[in-house]
Amino acid sequence: MAAALKPEWSKPSTILFASEFPANEKAFAFAVAQAAEFAADLILFHAYDTMVISASETSGVRYYDYAAAARTEMQHLEPLAERARAAGLRCEVVVRPGLPADQILSYARERAIDRVVMGTHSPGPIGKLLVGSVAEAVLRTSSVPVFIVGPEVVDGSFRNFETKIVLCAVSLGDTSAMVTTFAAELAVQHNARLILQHVIRPQDRHEVLAGRSIDQIESDLIAMVPKELQDKIEVQAIVVPGDPTEELLYQSRAQQADLVVLGAHGATAFAAITRHGIVYKVLAHSHCPVLTLSPAVLAATGATGEHVSPVETFLAGVF
Repeated sequence: MAAALKPEWSKPSTILFASEFPANEKAFAFAVAQAAEFAADLILFHAYDTMVISASETSGVRYYDYAAAARTEMQHLEPLAERARAAGLRCEVVVRPGLPADQILSYARERAIDRVVMGTHSPGPIGKLLVGSVAEAVLRTSSVPVFIVGPEVVDGSFRNFETKIVLCAVSLGDTSAMVTTFAAELAVQHNARLILQHVIRPQDRHEVLAGRSIDQIESDLIAMVPKELQDKIEVQAIVVPGDPTEELLYQSRAQQADLVVLGAHGATAFAAITRHGIVYKVLAHSHCPVLTLSPAVLAATGATGEHVSPVETFLAGVF
Protein backbone atom coordinates (compact mmCIF):
# COMPACT_ATOMS: atom_id res chain seq x y z
CA MET A 1 0.00 0.00 0.00
CA ALA A 2 2.87 2.39 0.70
CA ALA A 3 3.60 2.75 -3.01
CA ALA A 4 0.13 4.22 -3.53
CA LEU A 5 0.75 7.16 -1.23
CA LYS A 6 1.22 10.39 -3.12
CA PRO A 7 4.44 12.15 -2.09
CA GLU A 8 2.74 15.55 -2.30
CA TRP A 9 0.43 14.54 0.57
CA SER A 10 3.36 14.72 2.99
CA LYS A 11 5.23 17.44 1.06
CA PRO A 12 2.55 19.67 -0.47
CA SER A 13 3.30 22.04 -3.34
CA THR A 14 -0.16 23.65 -3.36
CA ILE A 15 -2.10 24.38 -0.18
CA LEU A 16 -5.67 25.60 -0.01
CA PHE A 17 -6.70 27.67 2.99
CA ALA A 18 -10.48 27.54 3.31
CA SER A 19 -11.42 30.89 4.78
CA GLU A 20 -14.56 32.32 6.28
CA PHE A 21 -15.28 35.91 7.33
CA PRO A 22 -13.82 36.97 9.59
CA ALA A 23 -10.90 34.67 8.86
CA ASN A 24 -9.67 32.20 11.44
CA GLU A 25 -6.37 33.89 12.21
CA LYS A 26 -4.88 30.89 14.00
CA ALA A 27 -5.65 28.55 11.08
CA PHE A 28 -4.34 31.15 8.62
CA ALA A 29 -1.06 31.36 10.52
CA PHE A 30 -0.62 27.58 10.28
CA ALA A 31 -1.41 27.67 6.55
CA VAL A 32 1.18 30.39 5.94
CA ALA A 33 3.78 28.51 7.99
CA GLN A 34 3.25 25.31 6.00
CA ALA A 35 3.40 27.11 2.67
CA ALA A 36 6.66 28.73 3.75
CA GLU A 37 8.13 25.45 5.01
CA PHE A 38 7.44 23.58 1.78
CA ALA A 39 7.82 26.53 -0.62
CA ALA A 40 4.25 25.80 -1.65
CA ASP A 41 1.70 27.95 -3.43
CA LEU A 42 -1.01 29.21 -1.09
CA ILE A 43 -4.57 29.63 -2.30
CA LEU A 44 -6.97 31.63 -0.16
CA PHE A 45 -10.37 30.18 -0.98
CA HIS A 46 -13.79 31.42 0.05
CA ALA A 47 -17.24 30.25 -1.02
CA TYR A 48 -20.21 32.54 -0.53
CA ASP A 49 -23.94 31.98 -0.77
CA THR A 50 -25.10 35.62 -0.84
CA MET A 51 -25.42 37.87 -3.86
CA VAL A 52 -25.16 41.62 -4.33
CA ILE A 53 -28.48 43.02 -5.57
CA SER A 54 -28.31 45.86 -8.09
CA ALA A 55 -30.81 47.77 -10.21
CA SER A 56 -30.64 48.46 -13.93
CA GLU A 57 -30.18 52.17 -14.67
CA THR A 58 -32.60 51.98 -17.59
CA SER A 59 -35.34 49.66 -16.39
CA GLY A 60 -34.97 49.85 -12.64
CA VAL A 61 -35.31 46.05 -12.49
CA ARG A 62 -33.47 44.54 -9.55
CA TYR A 63 -31.11 41.66 -10.31
CA TYR A 64 -28.29 39.65 -8.78
CA ASP A 65 -24.92 41.18 -9.66
CA TYR A 66 -22.60 38.17 -9.69
CA ALA A 67 -19.51 40.19 -10.66
CA ALA A 68 -20.06 42.71 -7.85
CA ALA A 69 -20.55 39.90 -5.35
CA ALA A 70 -17.29 38.27 -6.39
CA ARG A 71 -15.40 41.57 -6.16
CA THR A 72 -16.74 42.17 -2.67
CA GLU A 73 -15.67 38.74 -1.46
CA MET A 74 -12.21 39.11 -3.00
CA GLN A 75 -11.75 42.46 -1.29
CA HIS A 76 -12.35 40.75 2.03
CA LEU A 77 -9.55 38.24 1.36
CA GLU A 78 -7.02 40.57 -0.23
CA PRO A 79 -5.55 41.82 3.09
CA LEU A 80 -4.76 38.20 4.02
CA ALA A 81 -3.18 37.66 0.62
CA GLU A 82 -0.99 40.73 1.03
CA ARG A 83 0.24 39.42 4.37
CA ALA A 84 1.12 36.08 2.79
CA ARG A 85 2.92 37.77 -0.10
CA ALA A 86 4.81 39.97 2.33
CA ALA A 87 6.09 36.74 3.87
CA GLY A 88 7.51 35.78 0.49
CA LEU A 89 4.75 33.37 -0.57
CA ARG A 90 3.07 32.93 -3.92
CA CYS A 91 -0.54 33.59 -2.97
CA GLU A 92 -3.75 33.61 -4.98
CA VAL A 93 -7.30 34.56 -3.99
CA VAL A 94 -10.18 32.45 -5.30
CA VAL A 95 -13.85 33.04 -4.51
CA ARG A 96 -16.85 31.09 -5.72
CA PRO A 97 -20.60 31.27 -5.17
CA GLY A 98 -22.19 28.18 -3.66
CA LEU A 99 -22.18 25.98 -0.60
CA PRO A 100 -18.76 26.17 1.07
CA ALA A 101 -18.11 22.44 1.51
CA ASP A 102 -19.18 21.61 -2.05
CA GLN A 103 -17.07 24.37 -3.54
CA ILE A 104 -13.97 23.53 -1.47
CA LEU A 105 -14.12 19.87 -2.48
CA SER A 106 -14.81 20.69 -6.12
CA TYR A 107 -11.99 23.21 -6.42
CA ALA A 108 -9.52 20.91 -4.65
CA ARG A 109 -10.13 18.33 -7.37
CA GLU A 110 -9.95 20.83 -10.24
CA ARG A 111 -6.74 22.51 -9.13
CA ALA A 112 -4.91 19.40 -7.88
CA ILE A 113 -4.62 20.76 -4.35
CA ASP A 114 -2.28 18.72 -2.12
CA ARG A 115 -3.61 19.77 1.29
CA VAL A 116 -6.59 21.65 2.68
CA VAL A 117 -6.07 23.78 5.79
CA MET A 118 -9.08 25.03 7.68
CA GLY A 119 -10.23 26.07 11.12
CA THR A 120 -13.24 24.75 12.92
CA HIS A 121 -15.33 25.95 15.79
CA SER A 122 -17.79 24.54 18.31
CA PRO A 123 -21.25 26.01 17.75
CA GLY A 124 -24.33 25.40 19.83
CA PRO A 125 -25.08 25.05 23.53
CA ILE A 126 -23.26 21.72 23.96
CA GLY A 127 -20.21 23.34 22.43
CA LYS A 128 -17.12 21.21 22.37
CA LEU A 129 -18.72 17.98 21.18
CA LEU A 130 -19.67 19.64 17.90
CA VAL A 131 -17.68 20.40 14.79
CA GLY A 132 -18.78 22.91 12.18
CA SER A 133 -20.73 21.33 9.34
CA VAL A 134 -18.37 22.65 6.64
CA ALA A 135 -15.27 21.20 8.32
CA GLU A 136 -17.11 17.93 8.92
CA ALA A 137 -18.14 17.55 5.28
CA VAL A 138 -14.66 18.36 4.01
CA LEU A 139 -12.72 16.07 6.33
CA ARG A 140 -15.11 13.17 5.67
CA THR A 141 -15.05 13.35 1.85
CA SER A 142 -11.89 15.21 0.78
CA SER A 143 -9.67 13.57 -1.83
CA VAL A 144 -6.58 15.02 -0.11
CA PRO A 145 -5.41 15.23 3.52
CA VAL A 146 -7.17 17.87 5.61
CA PHE A 147 -5.28 19.87 8.24
CA ILE A 148 -7.75 20.99 10.92
CA VAL A 149 -7.05 23.71 13.50
CA GLY A 150 -9.59 23.24 16.29
CA PRO A 151 -10.83 25.76 18.85
CA GLU A 152 -8.36 24.70 21.56
CA VAL A 153 -5.23 24.47 19.41
CA VAL A 154 -2.35 26.41 20.91
CA ASP A 155 -0.87 29.18 18.76
CA GLY A 156 2.14 27.71 16.96
CA SER A 157 4.12 30.93 16.63
CA PHE A 158 5.82 30.54 20.01
CA ARG A 159 7.64 27.45 18.67
CA ASN A 160 7.98 28.74 15.10
CA PHE A 161 5.36 26.24 13.97
CA GLU A 162 7.88 23.39 14.21
CA THR A 163 6.63 19.83 14.07
CA LYS A 164 8.90 17.79 16.31
CA ILE A 165 6.49 15.09 17.51
CA VAL A 166 3.81 13.39 15.39
CA LEU A 167 1.22 11.31 17.25
CA CYS A 168 -0.61 8.78 15.07
CA ALA A 169 -3.68 6.93 16.33
CA VAL A 170 -3.76 3.38 14.99
CA SER A 171 -5.78 0.22 15.33
CA LEU A 172 -4.95 -3.29 14.13
CA GLY A 173 -7.12 -3.00 11.02
CA ASP A 174 -6.02 -2.90 7.39
CA THR A 175 -6.33 0.87 7.00
CA SER A 176 -3.95 1.59 9.86
CA ALA A 177 -0.95 0.43 7.82
CA MET A 178 -1.64 3.22 5.35
CA VAL A 179 -2.28 5.82 8.05
CA THR A 180 0.94 4.74 9.78
CA THR A 181 2.95 5.03 6.57
CA PHE A 182 1.56 8.50 5.95
CA ALA A 183 2.42 9.58 9.50
CA ALA A 184 5.92 8.18 9.09
CA GLU A 185 6.43 10.12 5.86
CA LEU A 186 5.28 13.28 7.62
CA ALA A 187 7.75 12.59 10.42
CA VAL A 188 10.55 12.19 7.87
CA GLN A 189 9.64 15.49 6.21
CA HIS A 190 9.71 17.31 9.54
CA ASN A 191 12.59 15.31 11.04
CA ALA A 192 10.18 14.53 13.86
CA ARG A 193 9.68 11.70 16.32
CA LEU A 194 6.74 9.41 15.53
CA ILE A 195 4.53 7.99 18.27
CA LEU A 196 2.04 5.26 17.36
CA GLN A 197 -0.78 4.93 19.87
CA HIS A 198 -3.24 2.06 20.12
CA VAL A 199 -5.99 2.06 22.74
CA ILE A 200 -7.71 -1.11 23.93
CA ARG A 201 -11.18 -0.61 25.30
CA PRO A 202 -11.62 -2.33 28.69
CA GLN A 203 -14.39 -4.58 27.35
CA ASP A 204 -12.10 -5.77 24.55
CA ARG A 205 -8.95 -6.29 26.62
CA HIS A 206 -9.33 -10.06 27.05
CA GLU A 207 -9.97 -10.70 23.36
CA VAL A 208 -7.25 -8.39 22.07
CA LEU A 209 -4.60 -9.66 24.48
CA ALA A 210 -5.48 -13.35 24.10
CA GLY A 211 -2.09 -15.05 23.92
CA ARG A 212 -0.29 -11.76 23.30
CA SER A 213 1.55 -9.26 25.43
CA ILE A 214 1.52 -5.48 25.26
CA ASP A 215 5.13 -5.61 24.08
CA GLN A 216 4.17 -7.87 21.17
CA ILE A 217 1.40 -5.53 20.06
CA GLU A 218 3.75 -2.56 20.27
CA SER A 219 6.27 -4.42 18.11
CA ASP A 220 3.53 -5.13 15.56
CA LEU A 221 2.67 -1.43 15.42
CA ILE A 222 6.28 -0.42 14.82
CA ALA A 223 6.52 -3.08 12.11
CA MET A 224 3.79 -1.24 10.17
CA VAL A 225 6.29 1.56 9.50
CA PRO A 226 8.08 0.76 6.22
CA LYS A 227 11.64 -0.39 6.88
CA GLU A 228 13.11 2.29 4.65
CA LEU A 229 11.49 4.92 6.88
CA GLN A 230 12.33 3.28 10.20
CA ASP A 231 15.99 4.09 9.64
CA LYS A 232 15.21 7.78 9.17
CA ILE A 233 13.09 8.55 12.23
CA GLU A 234 12.66 7.63 15.87
CA VAL A 235 9.52 5.52 16.34
CA GLN A 236 7.78 4.71 19.61
CA ALA A 237 4.63 2.62 20.16
CA ILE A 238 2.23 3.07 23.07
CA VAL A 239 -0.51 0.51 23.78
CA VAL A 240 -2.82 1.26 26.68
CA PRO A 241 -6.30 0.25 27.87
CA GLY A 242 -8.96 2.91 28.26
CA ASP A 243 -11.26 5.25 26.37
CA PRO A 244 -9.79 5.95 22.90
CA THR A 245 -10.60 9.66 22.86
CA GLU A 246 -9.45 10.36 26.41
CA GLU A 247 -6.21 8.44 25.96
CA LEU A 248 -5.42 10.07 22.64
CA LEU A 249 -5.97 13.55 24.05
CA TYR A 250 -3.99 12.69 27.18
CA GLN A 251 -1.02 11.36 25.23
CA SER A 252 -1.04 14.33 22.85
CA ARG A 253 -0.58 16.59 25.86
CA ALA A 254 1.78 14.32 27.81
CA GLN A 255 4.02 13.79 24.78
CA GLN A 256 3.71 17.46 23.75
CA ALA A 257 2.64 16.40 20.26
CA ASP A 258 2.74 19.04 17.54
CA LEU A 259 0.48 17.11 15.17
CA VAL A 260 -2.08 14.31 15.49
CA VAL A 261 -2.73 12.06 12.48
CA LEU A 262 -6.04 10.22 12.17
CA GLY A 263 -7.62 8.01 9.57
CA ALA A 264 -11.33 8.59 9.07
CA HIS A 265 -12.30 5.25 7.53
CA GLY A 266 -15.45 3.48 8.64
CA ALA A 267 -17.56 6.52 9.53
CA THR A 268 -21.02 5.56 10.68
CA ALA A 269 -24.28 7.40 10.16
CA PHE A 270 -24.78 7.54 13.92
CA ALA A 271 -21.41 9.22 14.47
CA ALA A 272 -22.12 11.74 11.74
CA ILE A 273 -25.48 12.70 13.23
CA THR A 274 -24.43 12.85 16.87
CA ARG A 275 -20.84 14.12 16.37
CA HIS A 276 -19.87 11.52 19.01
CA GLY A 277 -17.19 9.92 16.83
CA ILE A 278 -13.60 9.96 18.04
CA VAL A 279 -12.43 12.38 15.36
CA TYR A 280 -15.08 14.96 16.29
CA LYS A 281 -14.14 14.89 19.96
CA VAL A 282 -10.42 15.08 19.23
CA LEU A 283 -10.92 18.07 16.95
CA ALA A 284 -12.93 19.82 19.64
CA HIS A 285 -10.37 19.32 22.42
CA SER A 286 -6.94 18.83 20.83
CA HIS A 287 -4.24 21.35 21.74
CA CYS A 288 -2.44 20.70 18.44
CA PRO A 289 -3.65 20.51 14.83
CA VAL A 290 -5.12 17.28 13.48
CA LEU A 291 -4.36 15.93 10.01
CA THR A 292 -7.06 13.58 8.74
CA LEU A 293 -7.23 11.06 5.91
CA SER A 294 -10.77 10.64 4.64
CA PRO A 295 -12.32 7.38 3.40
CA ALA A 296 -11.81 8.72 -0.14
CA VAL A 297 -8.08 9.18 0.44
CA LEU A 298 -7.73 5.73 2.00
CA ALA A 299 -9.70 4.13 -0.83
CA ALA A 300 -7.45 5.82 -3.40
CA THR A 301 -4.46 4.12 -1.78
CA GLY A 302 -6.12 0.72 -1.89
CA ALA A 303 -6.92 0.62 1.82
CA THR A 304 -10.42 -0.85 1.84
CA GLY A 305 -10.74 -1.67 5.51
CA GLU A 306 -12.46 -4.96 4.72
CA HIS A 307 -10.55 -7.00 7.27
CA VAL A 308 -10.90 -4.91 10.40
CA SER A 309 -11.24 -6.91 13.59
CA PRO A 310 -14.70 -6.51 15.23
CA VAL A 311 -13.14 -5.25 18.44
CA GLU A 312 -11.25 -2.53 16.61
CA THR A 313 -14.13 -0.71 14.91
CA PHE A 314 -14.36 2.13 17.41
CA LEU A 315 -10.70 2.63 18.22
CA ALA A 316 -8.65 5.74 17.62
CA GLY A 317 -8.36 6.74 14.01
CA VAL A 318 -11.91 5.71 13.16
CA PHE A 319 -15.05 7.84 13.28
